[in-house]
Amino acid sequence: MSDSETDLGEIVEDRLLDGRLILRQPKKGHRAGTDAILLAAALSEDEPGPLADFGAGVGTVGLAAAMLRPELTVTLIERHPRLAALAEQNIVLNGFGDRVRLVAADVGAGAEVSLVPAGFACVAMNPPFFADDTVKASPVSNRRTAHVADQPFEIWLKAARRLLKPRGRIAIIHRAEALGAILNGLETGFGGVAIRPVHASADRPAIRILVTATLNSRKPAVLLPAFVLNGPDGRFTELSEAVHRGRALLG
Repeated sequence: MSDSETDLGEIVEDRLLDGRLILRQPKKGHRAGTDAILLAAALSEDEPGPLADFGAGVGTVGLAAAMLRPELTVTLIERHPRLAALAEQNIVLNGFGDRVRLVAADVGAGAEVSLVPAGFACVAMNPPFFADDTVKASPVSNRRTAHVADQPFEIWLKAARRLLKPRGRIAIIHRAEALGAILNGLETGFGGVAIRPVHASADRPAIRILVTATLNSRKPAVLLPAFVLNGPDGRFTELSEAVHRGRALLG
């Protein structure tokens, strides 16, 4: 079956992180971009791993994290068969076969059962932003899967709690409006919450939040300096440019 015959439509090859990260992904629908790069950059510079990338799609977050941290081992978890196949191709294209693997399964349907409990130092997730009864789902399958949740966010948190080592970390990117729900979910099992608002420009409300937390920590929550994507001229700020090129981290 050719790429154009799949439910994802035409597949193209793109490059991120200053051209170093190669990604085969659908030309239309949900595409890897700023959210994934920011989430990968939010992991600490000395992240020991292994890392589990929940809902990995074509593998952007986990592969970017592996590229930014040469010693990191990563497990990509993706339920959409076509996206999982692309993630496997991207592992090979980037030469990460020795430290990145794919688990083709649904996080919300017990994928973590096939993984070692308490086997990960970090879990990263860019979960679907909307409940299935709040928006009209896109007819494009990969956009629908990425944007509309058909299971509660708590299912992902429960899986993270099972897979994380003691003092393991979780990293989440989501809509700014979801902050309350995320904090409520993290009250069970997590502490040391750090919140970083992400703004399209300095004079606009936050459009995203980056949230990290530590399993079984008793540290209080902190609000980190805001990350501003674009300057007054509409171009990336100096830090935003550096992060998108893989020359700076936020963790």
